[in-house]
Amino acid sequence: MKKLPLIFLFIGLVVGFISCSEEDENWNEYKEWRNTNNAWLTEQGKRLNPDGTRYYDTIRPDYDKGQYVLAHWFNDRKLTQGNLKPYYTSTVDVKYIGRLYNDEPFDSSYTLMADYGDSIFRTKVGRVIAGWTILLQEMHVGDSVEVLIPYQSAYGASGSGSIPPYSNLKFGVKLVNVPFWEIEE
Repeated sequence: MKKLPLIFLFIGLVVGFISCSEEDENWNEYKEWRNTNNAWLTEQGKRLNPDGTRYYDTIRPDYDKGQYVLAHWFNDRKLTQGNLKPYYTSTVDVKYIGRLYNDEPFDSSYTLMADYGDSIFRTKVGRVIAGWTILLQEMHVGDSVEVLIPYQSAYGASGSGSIPPYSNLKFGVKLVNVPFWEIEE
């Protein structure tokens, strides 16, 4: 029994070492991609509207001030402020298009065989990448947003499928519905 904690410690160290080795390899292999992505995100964060105001709002969740997304609403938020707004535990129906920083598309609800309506993607707010979770909790039904998600709040140093490691992502997102909406108690 006394050896069991030592075995778990050893396994944890091995997994941590392997993870760090993979991240170190990706860090060097994707240096140019990472630097180009980060330069683009910094440039977009400074983007201004014609009236001199910031084009993107920075949204930082109260629960983790180290994470953020940049969001630009295409609709007048005053017109949707009374509409349903999802919680972390909510189910949402959204339409979206995902692109890499260079506008290369990698995913879209418009290509899905939708069970819930035309081009609808249904998911739990807490079961998507951190950047989406941050954004969705700030949206109301009817909002249309362009969101830029830093790689740390997306797929990080490992990437996913056709998304390379260290990819800052750009999504067009429309919150269509919050089915099964729960009342906060």
